[in-house]
Amino acid sequence: MQIDGRTELIAHLGWPTHSFKAPMIYNPYFESVGVNAAVVPMGCRPEHFAAVLRSVFLLENMRGALITMPHKVSVVELLQEASPAVRIAGACNAVRRDAQGALVGDMFDGEGFVRGLAHKGFAPRGARALVVGCGGVGSAIAASLARSGIASMGLFDVKSECADALAGRLLAHHPRLAVATGANDPAGFDLVVNATPLGMNPDDPLPVDVSRIEPGAFVGEVVMQTERTPLLAAAEARGLRVQVGTDMLFEMIPAYLEFFGLPSTTPEHLRALARLQY
Repeated sequence: MQIDGRTELIAHLGWPTHSFKAPMIYNPYFESVGVNAAVVPMGCRPEHFAAVLRSVFLLENMRGALITMPHKVSVVELLQEASPAVRIAGACNAVRRDAQGALVGDMFDGEGFVRGLAHKGFAPRGARALVVGCGGVGSAIAASLARSGIASMGLFDVKSECADALAGRLLAHHPRLAVATGANDPAGFDLVVNATPLGMNPDDPLPVDVSRIEPGAFVGEVVMQTERTPLLAAAEARGLRVQVGTDMLFEMIPAYLEFFGLPSTTPEHLRALARLQY
């Protein structure tokens, strides 16, 4: 793709950057439709994030920023305006600057995850879900599942205070939702979601005991380092339905494009053009 003096940038802020997949999806799409923009990975450690975010939006050709781990929660306090999705999830993955220079944030992880489930025939309404990992992406998925009519939800995080805080936010907006925290046993759940980084490295332990997952349950992944993580491989070996991490990304990108004021498209078109590498 051609980079010139009129190219607009979308910063992809996170750390580490080796698992980033967005540039391999957005940039081929931009090239195919003649949009002079580029998604650029920017490795930013947590201690520098606030300064870096403010600095990149001083650039006149900065169209927006994609926010990923470990910054999805800490970015919220840096926003001047946040969507309802951000307020419920306590996390944000997209930031743009409005006409007055204010930083505006939204959250699309949960929406992308739930759209992916729907396309695979899983109906959240009335189901029981376990979300393991209650940071930015886990909180967003939990919020979208609750909005979609999940009947009950288990939340687990190695930092128990994160799971408890998410439970409180969910109940404030969905008081009829049955929520439990403190256990990652997948028995009894229709949907099991790994929203932790476990699976990014080959020697990571599994986030749940796969042998305890119910027959017929659905297993969803957010890790994108590899398409078939050890969790998904173990689930498929038991004949369970699964959703790979990149499916969530393809499903949410059309909403991202609209947020940034760029021409949108379908997940299927994006997947056909993508140049993914693992």
